[in-house]
Amino acid sequence: MRRCLHTFCEPVWRRREQLLPGTLPPIQAWLFDKGSLTRRLQQACGSTFRVEVVEQCWQRPRLNERRRLAMPAWQVALVRQVYLYCGDQPCVFARTIIPRATLAGAQRHLAVLGTRPLGAVLFADPRMHREPMEFTRLQPGERLFETAVQRLDAPPSEIWGRRSLFYLAARPLLVNEIFLPAIEKL
Repeated sequence: MRRCLHTFCEPVWRRREQLLPGTLPPIQAWLFDKGSLTRRLQQACGSTFRVEVVEQCWQRPRLNERRRLAMPAWQVALVRQVYLYCGDQPCVFARTIIPRATLAGAQRHLAVLGTRPLGAVLFADPRMHREPMEFTRLQPGERLFETAVQRLDAPPSEIWGRRSLFYLAARPLLVNEIFLPAIEKL
């Protein structure tokens, strides 16, 4: 177990083949699904699916996010943080990093999604390309864990997440999806 000081610990992201089989969570079907998470949640939740925007603003991405997007340390990006709900339960926390250059031209609509799910937009675009997913196990004390569990009454001892680098018209955006305990009931 890694020890983190003041929630500044960065997640360790791994490809699927780097994960140890005995450490995988019971939500593997959700975690490894290559389709649209939005669509799958909508199918599982029906009309009770909704998106809650927690924050959307220009800021410097976190170190691991900047590295994955190959962004210079000084550059800002549009950071969108949302919860995906099924009924009154948050099932997924999503953090999306969209570099300024990605929002140019036809992609500028990504900056004004409001409560529309980003996944519906991404998977509807035939030009969309997704790189292989990476996965992480988050624990208390890690910044992404602490951010993701803010809406929970009783935070769990660990949660799992995945991230994908998407390209729209050859322009990148990074989507982090953190699975919360309510996902196990779907």
